[in-house]
Amino acid sequence: MANEDTDLQKIKELIEIMQENELVEVEIKHGDDKIFLKRACPQQPTLVPVVTHHIPAGLSAAGAPQTPLSAAPTQENLVEIKSPLVGTFYAKPSPDSDPYVEIGSQITPQTVICIIEAMKVMNEIKAESSGTIVEILVRNGEAVEYGQVLFKIKPD
Repeated sequence: MANEDTDLQKIKELIEIMQENELVEVEIKHGDDKIFLKRACPQQPTLVPVVTHHIPAGLSAAGAPQTPLSAAPTQENLVEIKSPLVGTFYAKPSPDSDPYVEIGSQITPQTVICIIEAMKVMNEIKAESSGTIVEILVRNGEAVEYGQVLFKIKPD
């Protein structure tokens, strides 16, 4: 019974953290256990670092205002590539490597376009579309949200 009370208290703490930091979703996996919490979207989402002893660090807010890297500011019929998870965006496999893609890069559905680190796990993100990269909307090391647009491509 005491273990259930402890688990319930941890869930309540997670809900409070979500509300305080305007987080929409939180998913925690530990062994076979999984907790997924989702709430209605806040009116103005913000990126806020979350640091507790229960959740591994990995979200960091970018310090300066971000402007998208763009070859063409406005083009119609562009396809958006969105983040499939919350985490930290990495444009290249290691600090001394070239980026996976740049503006003008030709991609196929199997092209790895970036890495998103979530809970100390590096997740390779594939394009899932063919075309040419025309906009990169996030910077290396920036925290990203689920569903956030990372790239815009001109389809083939």
